[in-house]
Amino acid sequence: MSSGITPELRWHAIGRRKLGIARVYLTPGSGKWSINGRTLGDYFPRPSLVSHIQQPFTATDTLGAFDVKARVVGGGLTGQAGAMRLGIARALVLADDRHRKKLREQGLLTRDPRAVERKKPGRAGARKRFQFSKR
Repeated sequence: MSSGITPELRWHAIGRRKLGIARVYLTPGSGKWSINGRTLGDYFPRPSLVSHIQQPFTATDTLGAFDVKARVVGGGLTGQAGAMRLGIARALVLADDRHRKKLREQGLLTRDPRAVERKKPGRAGARKRFQFSKR
């Protein structure tokens, strides 16, 4: 750049879980959260989801060291929270490769492959059968 301005430090990663997709941007900062323009507690009202999302930061002792900006689409709150967690973990590895070992040990860099099983034809649901009647 000819203007002499140094580019801003920013790490970008994508996380997926069920049908949720999260684009996560980490910048060094004071721990501010912006998810689709809302705060963490505002977007994810359940404390269990908030702690689930913050797991990569607590595993690497970096809670409050980064500002998180995320764009989350698709799925429900649980899938979106899982996508956020994976995105944050991947971005932390990009920021500092020394975090990889701790995150890998806790399984935070592995995408959860579980998804909803499809409904089968001639059944009430994916596995449920209709009630059996002998007579």
